[in-house]
Amino acid sequence: MKSSYSDNEGGMCVEVAATADTVHVRDSNSRHGSQLAFSIPQWDAFISDLRAEEFGA
Repeated sequence: MKSSYSDNEGGMCVEVAATADTVHVRDSNSRHGSQLAFSIPQWDAFISDLRAEEFGA
């Protein structure tokens, strides 16, 4: 899934893809570069922390 905030210029966005066991995240500007892989519980905890503004965003 690509962020709705992405534009054709690349922007500063990430792409997220989920499988049954993992969630993969990569920089939309570097599609052939490295990616992060989270287990489903790790991803859920990350999203929960984002929603709770645990990262000072």
